[in-house]
Amino acid sequence: MWGGTPRHRGRTRRAGETVYSMAANRRPTLADVAREVGVSAKTVSRVLNEDGPASAKTREQVLAAVARLGFQPNLMARNIRVGGPDTTIGLVIPDLGNPFFGAVARSIEDTVRDRGLTLLMGSSADDPDRERALTDKFLARRVSVLMVVPSVGADHSHLRPHRATGLPVVFLDRPGVGLTADSVVSSNRAGAQAGVTHLINHGHRRIGFVGDLPTKLYTRRERLAGYRAALDEAGLPFERSLLTNAHDQRGAATATADLLSLADPPTALFAGNNIVALGVVTELARSKRKDVALVAFDDVALAEVLEPALTVVAQDPEEIGRAAATTALARLDGDRSRVRTITVPTRLIVRGSGEHQPAPQLPREA
Repeated sequence: MWGGTPRHRGRTRRAGETVYSMAANRRPTLADVAREVGVSAKTVSRVLNEDGPASAKTREQVLAAVARLGFQPNLMARNIRVGGPDTTIGLVIPDLGNPFFGAVARSIEDTVRDRGLTLLMGSSADDPDRERALTDKFLARRVSVLMVVPSVGADHSHLRPHRATGLPVVFLDRPGVGLTADSVVSSNRAGAQAGVTHLINHGHRRIGFVGDLPTKLYTRRERLAGYRAALDEAGLPFERSLLTNAHDQRGAATATADLLSLADPPTALFAGNNIVALGVVTELARSKRKDVALVAFDDVALAEVLEPALTVVAQDPEEIGRAAATTALARLDGDRSRVRTITVPTRLIVRGSGEHQPAPQLPREA
């Protein structure tokens, strides 16, 4: 309730006991536990950290008081005091709302849970300054492992002293800059090439590319390289008029409409990631263009129930997370071998949208 007398919590007083109460809106401290038991704070610390002598009776009383008061040890303060690492993994991703990164994070968490490690996560919004601020916060609390999806323009040389002292650093989805460290990425170039080749094999010769932004993004550059490699292999020209970019669903829908309004529009589209794909699908549905073939890089939710169902080059975010976590755990266990880049394969999933044949070309009038 608002206002009134502050509520307190405690226990019924027994004869000969001193009862200490705490305001409900204050977290219990080590001193509160010590007062409850009638021992020093140092004794409570020895029991909780198992780093000194304490009788069985005292230990039992301390643990009972901890449970009764709901005391949570400040692990960060303890680790800073003793100079040891925290039992956490810091993970920096670009977008908390992107299901791809959510799946990567879940896989990391599942892999490290049995080791008693907890995953802490923050979003950089693909901003190098925000990324640096997040990594600094994770480093300040002495995380056991640092994992980063690098932002465009970020410089990771500031992590060299930390890595030199044994901190495992793993880059995800994109390699880092200014630091030699383990990386786990998808087969972006080969996957994009396979997807565009699939469209070419179904008769398409004008294939639009709707890529991500910024254009210097590692995954965007690799997937565009795969697109161009497929065209080169088929002897088809690369036309810049068929190349466009977007960073969100609305922008991708607009970019798709622009491509389809060209005097000589594409008969097929390749979407550079899952968010872009949703925008492309939205525009194709709005304009009732079921004649345009579409292959997307990365799977999307409900892809199988779309009409037509969406053909995709699927990444494996679970394996990316598992490989990153396994690599980090190996480093924690003393693996000092050379840094490695692990490339996780993609696979083409054929569902219908990428298998449309282009409409027959009508002869031009003389």
